[in-house]
Amino acid sequence: MPLSILRADEEIYRQAEYNVNQLCGVWGKRYKDKSSKEILAMVAFQFAKLYFSGKADVEATDSLLDSLESELDRLLLSSEVQTGQ
Repeated sequence: MPLSILRADEEIYRQAEYNVNQLCGVWGKRYKDKSSKEILAMVAFQFAKLYFSGKADVEATDSLLDSLESELDRLLLSSEVQTGQ
C-alpha cells in the first residue's frame, strides 16, 4: 500500500508493516478457516488493544509521577519552613 510519509518516520512505518505482516502470517496459518480480511481485522484489533493498554500504562505512570512530585514539593517546602529559609 503506497503511503506518503516523512523520512524521519520511515523506520516506524517499516516496523509497523513488519509486525502486522508477521502476525497476519502466524494467525493466517493458525486460523485457516478465516478470510484474509478477518485475519487483518483480528490483527488490527490486537494492535488497538496494545495501544490502549500502553496508553493506560502511560497515564497511570504520569499520575504516579504527579503524585510523587507533589509529595516532594510538600516535603521540600516543609523542610524550608522548618529551617527558616
